[in-house]
Amino acid sequence: MKIFCRFIILLVFLNGANLYGQKMKVACIGNSVTAGYLLNQPEKQAYPAQLRQLLGDGYQVANFGHSGATLLKKGHNPYFKTKAFREALNFGADIAIIHLGLNDTDPRNWPNYKDNFQTDYQWLIDTLKQQNTKLKVFICKLTPIFSGHPRFKSGTRDWYWQVQEKILGVARANKLVPVDLNAPLNNRPELFADNLHPDSIGAAIIAQTIYSTITGNFGGFKLNGLFSDNMVLQRDKGIPVYGTANANEEVTVYFNQQVRRAVAGADGKWVVNFPAMKFGGPYQMKLVCNGNTLMLKNILIGDVWLCSGQSNMAFPLKSSATGQATLNHLNKKLPVRLLKFNPLAETDNVSWNAQTLNSINSLSYFSGSWAKLDENAAGDFSAVAYYFAEKLVSNEQIPVGLIQMAVGGSPLESWLDRKTMEHDDLLVDMQDNWRKSDFLQDWVRGRADVNLKNAVNPKQRHPYAPAYNYEAGISKLTDFPIKGVIWYQGESNAHNVELFSHEFPLLVKSWRAKWNDNFPFYYVQLSAIERPSWPYFRDAQLKLQAVIPNSGMVVSSDLGDSLNVHPTHKKEIGERLALLALRNTYHKKITASGPVVLKVMKVKNTIVVHFTSAKKLKTSGASVLIGFELEDITGAHFPVKASIVQNRVLINIPPGKTISKVLYAWQPFTRANLVNEAGLPASTFSISIP
Repeated sequence: MKIFCRFIILLVFLNGANLYGQKMKVACIGNSVTAGYLLNQPEKQAYPAQLRQLLGDGYQVANFGHSGATLLKKGHNPYFKTKAFREALNFGADIAIIHLGLNDTDPRNWPNYKDNFQTDYQWLIDTLKQQNTKLKVFICKLTPIFSGHPRFKSGTRDWYWQVQEKILGVARANKLVPVDLNAPLNNRPELFADNLHPDSIGAAIIAQTIYSTITGNFGGFKLNGLFSDNMVLQRDKGIPVYGTANANEEVTVYFNQQVRRAVAGADGKWVVNFPAMKFGGPYQMKLVCNGNTLMLKNILIGDVWLCSGQSNMAFPLKSSATGQATLNHLNKKLPVRLLKFNPLAETDNVSWNAQTLNSINSLSYFSGSWAKLDENAAGDFSAVAYYFAEKLVSNEQIPVGLIQMAVGGSPLESWLDRKTMEHDDLLVDMQDNWRKSDFLQDWVRGRADVNLKNAVNPKQRHPYAPAYNYEAGISKLTDFPIKGVIWYQGESNAHNVELFSHEFPLLVKSWRAKWNDNFPFYYVQLSAIERPSWPYFRDAQLKLQAVIPNSGMVVSSDLGDSLNVHPTHKKEIGERLALLALRNTYHKKITASGPVVLKVMKVKNTIVVHFTSAKKLKTSGASVLIGFELEDITGAHFPVKASIVQNRVLINIPPGKTISKVLYAWQPFTRANLVNEAGLPASTFSISIP
């Protein structure tokens, strides 16, 4: 009843003037973004003009934008001194939309007068209300400024977020809900030709955002697409269920003999939170809103793992060495559910058409829904992920949900979020210039050039572009609790080991921050292939385990192919990942990794290599130990004979050589064969001799 009354009051407020034949006056106050700078026809394309079309005949919308205006009264171009401000006062608005602050990030303004921002903003609100005490004020969080802006690194990127915090302070002081113009646009750089001013499509997004806020119309009740029949919800963690609805609409959710209710906020978002639950199912979930009922069926509670990376993670079960046999005897009763996010277009050696390019720009790249286990769903799903889940279920007897989001050829940069990259001085310049940046592998840039041959927008998006796969995919998952991540990627970053060593810990840290969860992150070391940089890259991946907490790596070099970047032996990889999870996440007392080099000692003319994670060192296949080589003080490498004695590896020093390092599996394509008692292989490594 209270919600109904609030809705009636809102309608009376918004339409009351029409009862007397008058139009509701809306004043759009701002700077060049409001004025429509750079638009061909600002009188038709600027957001106030498009807002007028959305609101209809019952509203009179006026544009009081002034290019270059600052909110700060001591700024270089203060809004309160402009003709637009005087006209806004005389307009006698019923509703005021304020979007100011972008120009306050100018070094002439913010460093000197930032402490005045909130009081100056309050003065503006109070002055507007003097003309109409019933004025409804909407203050806006700023539209984005992208990293290609000339002042970005010199201060704008930091001052911009300081301004945003001040705006939130103004909102709190006035008990207002700010209109967030950053969220719908901060992942759309292609709409900002000069990195500051939106084009007509960007202006339309602003207009739609403000229209929904004014009217409360967000398109009615919708459940987030992650929730569907056959889904798996994460056990032992709070369970949020969320979506959108019109403002103030009540949503009731019935699940597992519990009921939760929520009211959609001024931004149209609603969420109900169920307490943590033990594994089980199947369950049903019923959602009711405004007379609409939605029923979800066959829901399990278990462990949800995100399976991400590039093509070796996406490699389907049906194409793997053991895949057909697995599918022929598939146990459909296994409590494994699959959510595969299919890409709109594969990054094959083809040029995309205009429709595909437009969809990619709008971030409509991934699509998928939860599926039960059957031959079709499993056959098309990640082989590594399937075998990972199969082993977990057989050991833990719990439901497992797998979310596959992987893109063939994708560099790590495409999976990083924009803000993390913007605030990293090494990565920030890559975003605006990625198609010409040596930081990205030449193959990656070349393939993107082919795909984007028909693009007319110089800022056309691509799944290889920095931040793209995060914005189009990962960002839509971060409110959905997961158990952890398995990751198979690096082939498109192997050209720059040092850069990857900087970026990979950033990715893990940023994902955990987005989920607010220090979940485990297990990854696959690159396999063996005739590519010169791969031994260095594998060694870097090995060392990153010590840098990234709660992580682990599995070795795949023993399963490589000298010519094929997609080796077909995926079952072993998935099961090795499962071993890591079983030991470190599920706390089983098992051996989960191969021999790990501990130290190396020189004893007379012999080098002794000590290992951990090996109760018994062995060789796989051939009885002769292979894969070791030495580096002398001149930097020369030469293979040597090595032997296993008393669970150590012994290497005789060649006469006349002064040795500086021991290397193992250091060839790009290697058949090095050192394993432990569990048959798990040792990693590529390089270790200096003290």
